[in-house]
Amino acid sequence: MINGKSVISVIPARFGSKGLPGKNTKHLCGKPLIAWSIEQSLSSNLIDTVVVSTDSNEIANISKDYGAEVPFIRPSNLATDDASTLSVVQHCLDYYLNQDHTFDYLVLLEPTSPLRKNNDIDNMLTKLDLSCKDFDSIVSLGETHAHPSILKIYKNDLVSSFLNSPSVSSFRRQDLDSVYFPFGVAYIVKIDTLLKEKTFYTHKCMGYLIERWQNYEIDDLCDFLCVEAMINAFGDLL
Repeated sequence: MINGKSVISVIPARFGSKGLPGKNTKHLCGKPLIAWSIEQSLSSNLIDTVVVSTDSNEIANISKDYGAEVPFIRPSNLATDDASTLSVVQHCLDYYLNQDHTFDYLVLLEPTSPLRKNNDIDNMLTKLDLSCKDFDSIVSLGETHAHPSILKIYKNDLVSSFLNSPSVSSFRRQDLDSVYFPFGVAYIVKIDTLLKEKTFYTHKCMGYLIERWQNYEIDDLCDFLCVEAMINAFGDLL
C-alpha cells in the first residue's frame, strides 16, 4: 500500500511459447524464470497482493511454492498467441472484484524481464504516486541504439529504409535524438484509468529509465543466455 492506496502485482505466465518452449519454468541461475518476478514482487514494501495468471498447473504449483496467489487457472481463450495482456489483466481484476476486493494501482510484471534492481518497483510506484495529479501510469524505458533512422527493410532481396525521410541517408548518429524501448521491468497504472483507456500507455504516461544491462526480454534462447550472463554480472543489484 502506498499513501492509503492498495497495489496488486499481476504476473502473466502462460505455458505456450514458440521462441523458447517452457521458458517460464526453465531454470535461470538456480530457480524457475517465473520465480524471479514473484520474489521481486514479494520483496516490495508497497505491493499488497501478488498474483500469477496462468493456464498451466505446473506454473501454478511453482508460483504457489514461491509465495504467489494463483486463485484460478486462466481460461484457454486467454492463453492463445492472440490474447492481449489487457484481457488477461481484466480477467484477473474481475475475479478479485467478484470477491469484493478492489485495488488502486496495478503493477504488471512480465516474467520474461527479470532484470529488475531491488528497488525498481518501489521507486516506480513512488514516482508515479508523487505525480498522481499529473500522470496516470509509468513504464520502464531503456535507451536503444537501433535508431529508426538506421533500420532497414529487406524484402525480395531489396534493401530500403524503414523511414522515408530525405535526411536518412545523411544522418550523423550524434545528431539524433535518443530513442527508448519499453523493456518490461514494470508497467504501473492507476486501475480506473487502465479500465477507461484500455492501455498501459495512458494519455498521461511517465517514464522510468533503466540501465543498459537491464535491456533484455527473454523471447528465445539467445535472450535467455544474455539475461543469465547479466544476472551473473550484476546479481548483487537484483
